[in-house]
Amino acid sequence: MSTLLRTRCTVDADGRITFRLSPPEAARPELVLVLRPKKGRPEETTHTLGLEPHGDDGEFHTVLEPGPRLAEGRWDVYLRPGPDTGRERLRPGPRDVRALVDGGLRDRPSPVAVRVPYTTEDGFLAIRTWLRPAHAEAGPLVIADGAMTVRARLHGAELTNGAEVLLRLRTDRDTVLTVPARPAAEGGGTFSFTVAYGELTGAGSRTWDVFLRPGGDAPSVRIGRLLDDVADRRGVFVYPRVTVGGSAVRPYYTVDNDLSVEVNAAS
Repeated sequence: MSTLLRTRCTVDADGRITFRLSPPEAARPELVLVLRPKKGRPEETTHTLGLEPHGDDGEFHTVLEPGPRLAEGRWDVYLRPGPDTGRERLRPGPRDVRALVDGGLRDRPSPVAVRVPYTTEDGFLAIRTWLRPAHAEAGPLVIADGAMTVRARLHGAELTNGAEVLLRLRTDRDTVLTVPARPAAEGGGTFSFTVAYGELTGAGSRTWDVFLRPGGDAPSVRIGRLLDDVADRRGVFVYPRVTVGGSAVRPYYTVDNDLSVEVNAAS
């Protein structure tokens, strides 16, 4: 089988993904989604979808419904032509992800489940998934006067009085900087917060991870940006470094699209 075999996919607002492809010599084809294991670990989780004929042109299709929810991670997409055959990774055809662009504007119940089809660095089709009890979606981030101000919206939990944003030092989780989470006038879980860069500097390099504590006894929620069509945000949303004293401070999105702030010695 050719490694150029491609599949089209379309995502709707509920996370439903429809796949269409024309597998050659397929007796009973299946689409196999494989959760990519950590380096050095074997595959443990797969999800199989039967492909059905669609039209008279030899095309097959299948639908990945919103449930069951897929575990968080990266799922590689394979074709298995028949029950007794091997499988082959698929390359992407056209990907229609327009329904995801405004995903942060809709209310998301708990658990917050997200799926974004994307092209891997080596040119294959994969699906980036997130599955969290609650999520705080970061919106506009403004850097001015030695501080960053972020507007965000909480999904899957309730924002209450006394909500706070926590910046937790990655190398020492007991070191935490707290700033107020200011509810927005329009409600709906929208809030903003401001962090002065000077509060984050210190000896050596350090990284701060950003969380929301919604209030009451609710557990903290990671702040990030997941609810659109960008699977890997780190190289897309790039913010400038600001020099504060002898340190250079820069917010960034991690490999999981979570918001963090890095502090390094100014060059």
